[in-house]
Amino acid sequence: MLLPGARSAARRLCRRLPLACRGCSRGAGAKGLVLGIYSSEKDGGAAQLTSAGDAFDRLVSGRLRELVSTCGPPLKKGKTRIFHGLHQDFPSVVVVGLGKKNAGINDQENWNEGKENIRAAVAVGCRQIQDLEIPCVEVDPCGDAQAAAEGAVLGLHEYNELKQKKKPVVTPQLYGSAESEAWQKGVLYAEGQNLARYLMEAPANYITPIKFAEHIEQKLRSFRNVKVHIRPESWIVTQQMGAFLSVAKGSAEPPIFLEIHYSGGTNTSDRPLVFVGKGVTFDSGGISLKPSSGMDAMRADMGGAATVCSAIVTAAALNLPLNIIGLAPLCENMPSGKANKPGDVVRAKNGKTIQVDNTDAEGRLLLADALCYAHSFNARAIVNAATLTGAMDVALGSAATGVFTNSSWLWNHLYEASVVTGDRVWRMPLFQHYTKQVTDSPLADLSNVGKYSRAGGACTAAAFLKEFVTASHWAHLDIAGVMSNKDEVPYLRKGMAGRPTRTLVELATRLSQDSHSTT
Repeated sequence: MLLPGARSAARRLCRRLPLACRGCSRGAGAKGLVLGIYSSEKDGGAAQLTSAGDAFDRLVSGRLRELVSTCGPPLKKGKTRIFHGLHQDFPSVVVVGLGKKNAGINDQENWNEGKENIRAAVAVGCRQIQDLEIPCVEVDPCGDAQAAAEGAVLGLHEYNELKQKKKPVVTPQLYGSAESEAWQKGVLYAEGQNLARYLMEAPANYITPIKFAEHIEQKLRSFRNVKVHIRPESWIVTQQMGAFLSVAKGSAEPPIFLEIHYSGGTNTSDRPLVFVGKGVTFDSGGISLKPSSGMDAMRADMGGAATVCSAIVTAAALNLPLNIIGLAPLCENMPSGKANKPGDVVRAKNGKTIQVDNTDAEGRLLLADALCYAHSFNARAIVNAATLTGAMDVALGSAATGVFTNSSWLWNHLYEASVVTGDRVWRMPLFQHYTKQVTDSPLADLSNVGKYSRAGGACTAAAFLKEFVTASHWAHLDIAGVMSNKDEVPYLRKGMAGRPTRTLVELATRLSQDSHSTT
């Protein structure tokens, strides 16, 4: 218990915090520290520091606990309090609210609430250290070092490559060494998502099809068990990918088919997990031109390719024991004298003809050919990701990725992975009801839009893709709704989100541990 004099001194320290920041933020070797504190299980009860918080409190002779208890009301989940001058090694200490200590899986929210609380709290704490221009921050593992690392690395990321004025770079490190392996795993997961965020956020004149492919190749160059093939237009022609080529022909940028082989399995002959990602590096809509307002965001229409390729980069860094193949058809969708016209009929790799009733429904044309090609690898499972339909955004918003799948086994793995990562998925229907709407075409085998126009748009798009799938375990992830972040995910800054990269990595991790023999 604090004496009255000490209590008033603590309050004065709290009030002086903004001024105290200035004196310690730029010292040589200065470090910040982020520590967690749990809410009381009972109303009016005392808050509880984490194990790392307790250890630091002992180091400063109990002053941290005293200050926390006197500088305002109990810290709520996601809220912070900053203290300065407590320890010479850490001029600034941020205490972050973690919510209830025993928060676990929330069946209503379909995620692990404890992990999400840690990610959000650590992110806001690290950003406050960044605002103080302190170059290094040590982070309390908060009982889950992987989640803490994800919160720190994701929370500090911001695309500022093209700005002269940049935020100071802050390097997060684990406070203590007890959970270093889990911390490093979290860093790799988050860096994978940040790679996808970088690719999606960059302007379309910086990330063209060839530049996208070269960037991924550079990221994978150091791994001996990875081969990257950057297939040119001539190769695409020999593969008879007429649907893909029909989209690409409207642009001056030549198309690229990026193919990645990660051989992490015990045997290179082990059946691979195949990822397929839509890679439209800019989508104007083509002749069915999009409205100009917001069209700049279509630089991220290669989000499917960005997330699956980033997931493979992460899998390689983790040295996951399975084989993965990544396929990314890359092009622009532009209007020109050579572009697809509404009503044109094109032929896909499997011979099916497609009536292009709307040139802005182009992603499914790329994926049709890529999915056909994916079947040549005797895949254990095929998972494609695409910012495919605005209808998906209307249906689910940014809460979850919509999943259409013909496999309960694959769905269960995806769902369980998403509960862990907090980057959620929601199963959507693949009814014959929707198939009939895309196979009833006056000129061809298929139409690239449903006959009832906008009704069930995400579902008819998935039904279209299903016409190019014969594999028993396939999932289509429509990530249009989770493409960007405004303020919905507290540990991501505003901008392109890179979702659901971590869920794809977690899926690969789980499949590498699953001995189930798929047929």
